[in-house]
Amino acid sequence: MTGTPGSPVTVAITRQADPAHQTEMHAWVQAGISMAQTFDGYLGGGWVRTGPGSGEWHMLYRFASPAALAAWEDSPQRKWWLHTAQGLVEHTRTERRTGIEGWFDPPVERELVEHTAKAPPRWKQATTIWIVFFPLNLLATLTLGKVIADLNVVLRVMITTLVLTPVMTYFLLPWVTRRLERWLRG
Repeated sequence: MTGTPGSPVTVAITRQADPAHQTEMHAWVQAGISMAQTFDGYLGGGWVRTGPGSGEWHMLYRFASPAALAAWEDSPQRKWWLHTAQGLVEHTRTERRTGIEGWFDPPVERELVEHTAKAPPRWKQATTIWIVFFPLNLLATLTLGKVIADLNVVLRVMITTLVLTPVMTYFLLPWVTRRLERWLRG
């Protein structure tokens, strides 16, 4: 697992279960989340299904550090909880994320059993973000900045970040990442 000792870790797990056992699966997932909540460093968790009648369950939980995550994952409580799903659940994939490296991952095929693609080095991630952020921030400062110049600095920053974050995240960063794919993975 990557990340510094204090960096939060998000774990995404995909599991398969017979759709006829939806009630049991729901109770099992809720029991796991309830147990995880009692561990130090637990930051949250949840689950979703791919669609109505689907047997694919996506579970997500986040801990404050790799050590806090390890305490949960190595605990007797979790081992017991996993054992109670024998015959009900099939584990198909686990992914761990310690930061924004998920932005740089290629799409994962459903048939993939274990996601092992390594994220680019953090310095390449930071460089890629800067390549997007600098011109976008400059453009916003020259255009939007003039329109909101009379507002309090907190409001100006709030408005600017509310506009720039989705533009970066959903449009520009994926576009630039695709163009830098060879360099990021090289």
